Amino acid sequence: MDVDQLDLNPRITAAVKKAKLKSVKEVLHFSGPDLQRLTHLSRPDIQHLLRMASLHLRGSSVLTALHLHQQKERFPAQHQRLSLGCPVLDGFLRGGLPLEGVTELTGRSAAGKTQLALQLCLAVQLPQQHGGLEAGAVYVCTEDVFPSKRLQQLIAQQQRLRADVPGKVLGKIRFGDQIFIEHVADVDTLLECVSKKVSILLSRGMARLVVIDSVAAPFRCEFEGQASAPRARLLQLLGGELRRLSSAFRSPVLCINQVTEAVEEREVAPGPPGNVLADALKSTSDAKERQTALLHHGSVSDCDEEAWYIGEFEITDDQSWGNRCEPHRQIKQVWSDQPQV
Repeated sequence: MDVDQLDLNPRITAAVKKAKLKSVKEVLHFSGPDLQRLTHLSRPDIQHLLRMASLHLRGSSVLTALHLHQQKERFPAQHQRLSLGCPVLDGFLRGGLPLEGVTELTGRSAAGKTQLALQLCLAVQLPQQHGGLEAGAVYVCTEDVFPSKRLQQLIAQQQRLRADVPGKVLGKIRFGDQIFIEHVADVDTLLECVSKKVSILLSRGMARLVVIDSVAAPFRCEFEGQASAPRARLLQLLGGELRRLSSAFRSPVLCINQVTEAVEEREVAPGPPGNVLADALKSTSDAKERQTALLHHGSVSDCDEEAWYIGEFEITDDQSWGNRCEPHRQIKQVWSDQPQV
């Protein structure tokens, strides 16, 4: 585009042409100080010249961050998520797990947390049009042996659990060959595994999902009593590394944590005892018989960002949770009963 088409003072246009700059592209090749030396114009004149050139190239249409967020068809990568294979949970998560960040899955023992994690390890291998990422998963066990028998049962039932995916697509995927399993017993081994082994698998594109089951177990075993400060530092280190890997490789991270619903007697006005969600790092007591689990997205520890609460769900059929997962009646929109460490 010719400089004559810009809305400029004739004096500025003449100086630009005298410097043998004929197009807007040639003008923008130079910095402000360089243009001052070439045209002998004042600094305000140069700023006005650059502003007019940039405004002309930008045009009249301005896209805000909200517009970018709403235009899913134009920017599909921004809205891509990992589907859980369950319409109810995908509804809670607006389509599935975010590709960047750490999601913590908490719940009582036998609430179905591992079952959900295993299903995610299979879902991540599906094509993108079916909610997957076409890659494997890394499963880090810190407490129990990896449930390989349960995984094989899930693989055998995929055509029934994922009726939305064509059988030909499921038949081509070797689900068991793309799940990388690692067992760790202490905090140092966990940190080394995440920073080295997991990082290599993500960088090579062999995996796009990281599961840690459970994140609290090594810390609960190694730190007791007055060791809360070093425990918090190591938790922050682990959380920061997981967030870094997730952002660098756009791979979701799922951390499993066990909680209980403890009942405490309060010395206040008469009334029913209050229910408090206690983190797995605290001592636990009896819990209700109903199997529930909670999801929230944020940091593994109390680091730099506030976690946001996603929802609560109830598993009514352990053998086919993918089709029987129902929202719990007492769903809270904000995180009011935060786990206490």
